[in-house]
Amino acid sequence: MDINLTLFAQALAFASLIWIIATKIWPPLLKAIEERQQKIAEGLAAADNSQKALAQAQEQVDAALREARGKANEIIDQAHQRANQIIDQAKNDALAEGERQKALALAEIDASATRAREDLRKQVSALAVTGAEKLLKREIDANAHKALLDELAAEI
Repeated sequence: MDINLTLFAQALAFASLIWIIATKIWPPLLKAIEERQQKIAEGLAAADNSQKALAQAQEQVDAALREARGKANEIIDQAHQRANQIIDQAKNDALAEGERQKALALAEIDASATRAREDLRKQVSALAVTGAEKLLKREIDANAHKALLDELAAEI
């Protein structure tokens, strides 16, 4: 193998290619690689932060749901209590209405009994007059003896 000018020219061309690559191509390539690594690291950090934020949001949602369920249960309990109060009030109103109607019925019965007694007194008076008339065999003037009949009715 002979060392000649071609070998030196090739070595010089190879050395200049390495120098051009090392000074002109390699630094921007390394810079692009580093920027890409930084972007990837930022993306991973953002994803990590997003997952943490998602976990916190989920915890807040769970807490809000627990609170809402608690409030819903309170409202349901209040509704049951109110329903029981309404039922008790309706029972009391119904009992009061029943007592009132009972009192009205008793008053009506008393009034009917009084009217019946008055009618009975009048009938007894008429029967007494008729009986006295038959006993005396003469007619008694009812207008003349009205006071006597009223006194008799009052006694009966």
